[in-house]
Amino acid sequence: MADLKSRISHVLMFFSAILAFAPVISVDYLMDAYVRMRGMQEIKMSINGIVEETQRTVESATESLQSLTARSPSLCTPTFYRAAAAEMRANYLMRQLIVNSTDGALQCALYGDKFSYTAITPTMSMPGGPQEMTVVRIDDNAFPLLKVSLRVRPGKEVSTFVPINAHMFDDGHGAVEKSIMTRFALTSGLTIFEFGDPARYFDDPHPQENFLFAQQVAQNVPISVSAAIPLDLIAAEYADLQIGFTLVASLASCIFLWLCVQYVRRSQAPTFDLERAINDGELRPRYQPVIDLQTGHIAGCEVLIRWEKPNGEVISPGAFIEYAELSGLAIPMTLSLMEQVRDDLEDLCDRHAHLKVGINLFERHFRDGSIVEDVQSIFGATNIRYSQLVFEITERQPLSDMGGVNAVIHALRDLGSKVALDDAGTGHSNLAYIQKLGIDIVKIDRVFVELIKHRNQPVPVVDALISMANDLGTEIIAEGVETEEQALYLRKKGIRQAQGFLFAPALPVDAYLALAERMNNEEVQLIDELDQAKVDDLVGFVDDEHREIGVDYGDMPGIEGAAELETSEATGADDDPDYVAPVVEQEEEIMIGGDESSDNEGEKAAAS
Repeated sequence: MADLKSRISHVLMFFSAILAFAPVISVDYLMDAYVRMRGMQEIKMSINGIVEETQRTVESATESLQSLTARSPSLCTPTFYRAAAAEMRANYLMRQLIVNSTDGALQCALYGDKFSYTAITPTMSMPGGPQEMTVVRIDDNAFPLLKVSLRVRPGKEVSTFVPINAHMFDDGHGAVEKSIMTRFALTSGLTIFEFGDPARYFDDPHPQENFLFAQQVAQNVPISVSAAIPLDLIAAEYADLQIGFTLVASLASCIFLWLCVQYVRRSQAPTFDLERAINDGELRPRYQPVIDLQTGHIAGCEVLIRWEKPNGEVISPGAFIEYAELSGLAIPMTLSLMEQVRDDLEDLCDRHAHLKVGINLFERHFRDGSIVEDVQSIFGATNIRYSQLVFEITERQPLSDMGGVNAVIHALRDLGSKVALDDAGTGHSNLAYIQKLGIDIVKIDRVFVELIKHRNQPVPVVDALISMANDLGTEIIAEGVETEEQALYLRKKGIRQAQGFLFAPALPVDAYLALAERMNNEEVQLIDELDQAKVDDLVGFVDDEHREIGVDYGDMPGIEGAAELETSEATGADDDPDYVAPVVEQEEEIMIGGDESSDNEGEKAAAS
């Protein structure tokens, strides 16, 4: 559970970091969206103004032609000329007024009989009226004009010439402000004329990302206007606003991240203080006994770890082990742990040569390679024999450098130590390692032991692991044994060693020393120096810790009853009346490695 909480804490911290920088990251996105919105509003307003101006020009020209034909039904007469001159004075947009036949022949013109023009588009009917429109070019005019015509009698029409947009041409711009391209075209797509540099827009590989483009079509005139403005030109106008928002967002991000860090430091992440804790000796070993199922004696222990703070708070390894691995602190943490193990267990191991001490190694130990020299330096001149050390491969991170792993394992075995594969069959652990790496001991993980419900009910997965280990000539230790049925089943299958809450959780050194002496029935100076009440208190710690973590012994044998397993089987005290206890040959040496079953898996990695 603690390991799960630690992982949840790390995930929350990861997402908190992302959320902390979200305001800064989002400023660019939001500002880009804002600049595009304001830029589109600006460009649409500009081209709408052009389109509306053109439409008003055509409408005023149509009204003037209708007024002229109403006042002077006759054409090309003095009365017509006087009326035409009056209309042109009233409408300054009209550049010329002519009468021509529908086949294009000029009948008369208000200014000069030799007036000529060139049509550059077909003649188009305009919606909502009898008038027609043609885009023409006059020799003495730099820009095209619109020829607006009104048929007055069969075969004849009155026409006037007006600019497409008088204000633009009068001001000399002819384009939308800031645009690199302004295009006037018919609604059919035929271009009338362009301003600026159209190729810059149309040849750009990403025009939608780099430009703002808008197009507008007139309602009653078959003309459309389009324009393109560089996005960075619009964005430059809002640079000060973006800088301000960025500063505010950065400040908000810093405050949010600081709050997240403070929360983690107060709750699930004491890891920021880990290096100091290692130097101050706050990381201390706990010892989980490994029991010989055949004799009921203690065969050794697995070394686990706790962070014991000066204020009395005890932190589970699930809160800091992963950080120690990732930060590289697992190596100094392991050295500190081994030095404490040497000081704690040297006398015990000297008196009991059969006792084993299981120490977990991490992936970084195999990359670093100095672990062999560290073992020699710490245990070389002590009464703890190399043959009493069992080094467990704990793979919280997958082993990558198999050459380095092999070199370290062979060096440890050359010293006389043994190597165990922890959590066999789970996580990154690969059963192929048993042969590839020369594994001496296989530790059956508690997830498989939990499948055992009755001593006589087969468990194929467990049986297969046992059979595989036997075929490969490796020793076996069962982890996470919590019920008598599990212990009896494993014993029946020939398993010599087991660990778990059925026997004891991880114990402080005093409790483990007293328990080891007591269960091995050795009357030595250590016991003689302790009064019985103190021994009972130390051993009683087992039951206290069980209750603390919610494990109820019930009718379990407990640490005192482990030896009764042998009596139970030998006397046939089993649910199966035909059961005959197997004869298991005693091994000269009892291996140890081990997992603190119901404790979280972070403690296993803590055996570093």
